[in-house]
Amino acid sequence: MSNQPISRFPVPELANMPQDVRQRIIEVQEKAGFIPNVFLALAWRPEEFRAFFTYHDTLMEKETPGLSMAEREMIVVATSARNQCQYCVIAHGAILRIRAKSPYIADQLATNYRKADISERQKAMLDYALKVSREAETISDADHQRLRDLDFDEDDIWDIGAISAFFGLSNRIVNMSSMRTNDEFYLMGRVPREK
Repeated sequence: MSNQPISRFPVPELANMPQDVRQRIIEVQEKAGFIPNVFLALAWRPEEFRAFFTYHDTLMEKETPGLSMAEREMIVVATSARNQCQYCVIAHGAILRIRAKSPYIADQLATNYRKADISERQKAMLDYALKVSREAETISDADHQRLRDLDFDEDDIWDIGAISAFFGLSNRIVNMSSMRTNDEFYLMGRVPREK
């Protein structure tokens, strides 16, 4: 699978990237053991690369009392499945399996989150996320009240919606560019990582 191009757009060589972009990619490679293709595919437009990953990290790299890092990944997987974004379902599915410590959760969410082994609170969270992704114009006070009744606060509700909206953008860029998923993501969180 990995002999396919990772994007239909130009992919710069690591040595030709701006120093800060190259450094970010090297740090990710050291942590993950490989370079996720999204970093390489977006690097041909450095200003957008910086903005994309700054907002991504702001939304995704935090845990709050009302929304765990695993739940943030649940939103990504469910949204990406609805938007038919193979790269994001597979890549973030791998991250979700690791963060939720469950080899099954990502497949369940990508197929039908309403039947997944998650709480009713998490299903309501994903109902809202999918409504933001596909029918944002219909969001009402009742949608927010349902989440408040399940102990999501205003910051949580914003994060649920913002993650879904951000990944709606990401899903469309990935599909437009025909971004290829790294082979490494398929087994992450399913088999122990090699030392």
